[in-house]
Amino acid sequence: METIRELYQQQQTMYKTKVHRIENRIVSISQPYVRPIVRGKPSAETEFGLKLSVSLVNGFARIEKLSWDNYNEGIDLIAHAESYRRRYGFYPEVICADKIYHNRESIRFCKEHGIRLSGPPLGRPNETELKAQKRLTRMDSRIRNSIEGKFGEGKRRYGLGRIMAKLKETSETVVALQFLVMNLERKLRVLLCQFFKVQFLGFSNAGFRNYCMILEI
Repeated sequence: METIRELYQQQQTMYKTKVHRIENRIVSISQPYVRPIVRGKPSAETEFGLKLSVSLVNGFARIEKLSWDNYNEGIDLIAHAESYRRRYGFYPEVICADKIYHNRESIRFCKEHGIRLSGPPLGRPNETELKAQKRLTRMDSRIRNSIEGKFGEGKRRYGLGRIMAKLKETSETVVALQFLVMNLERKLRVLLCQFFKVQFLGFSNAGFRNYCMILEI
C-alpha cells in the first residue's frame, strides 16, 4: 500500500506540473526499487534493472559497484583504481575502460599515478602520435573484447540477462552468485591448463604481475 500511495503521488505530481520525469520514479509495484535507465540502444531505448560496474583482471571478473539508481558511473573510475591498489598493492599499468569513464578527472588521476588509460588523449595529436595512438586503440579494443565476452557468457550460460528474483536483496545475491560461478569456472580452466603443462610439457608458469584492469558497465 505504501508503494501504491507513493506511485499515486508521483503520477499526480507529473500530471499537475505537466512533466514526464520525476526523481525515484516507480515503474513497478511489485519491484518498486527498479528504475528506468535510458540507454539509447536500437533494440531498447530504455532498460529496467540494475547498473553493474565490473572489472576484469587476468580473466577473473569482480563486481565493483551495483546500484539500482540511474547515476553517472563515469565518476567511479578513481574509486575502482583505488580498490585495485588495495587488493594487489599497486595500481594497474593499463585501464581499458568504457568511454563513459573518459573524463578530465579520471585522465588526470591516471596521469598522476602512471596509469595508461585506453582511448585517445585530450588535444590534437601530431602525425607520429596519431599512428601510435591508432595501434594502441586497436590493441585496447582487442583487450576490451574479453569483458564484453564475459557479459555475454553471463547472459547466455548463467541467466544474467533474466533475473527472476523479486526482492532487491535476492536479486543482488543472484547476480553475485553468477559471477562467483563464472570465476570458479575460470579458475578450474586455469588449473586444468597448468596441470597439462606440468604433466605433458614438464614446466609450470611462474608468478605474474597483474598488468591490466578492464572496466565495463
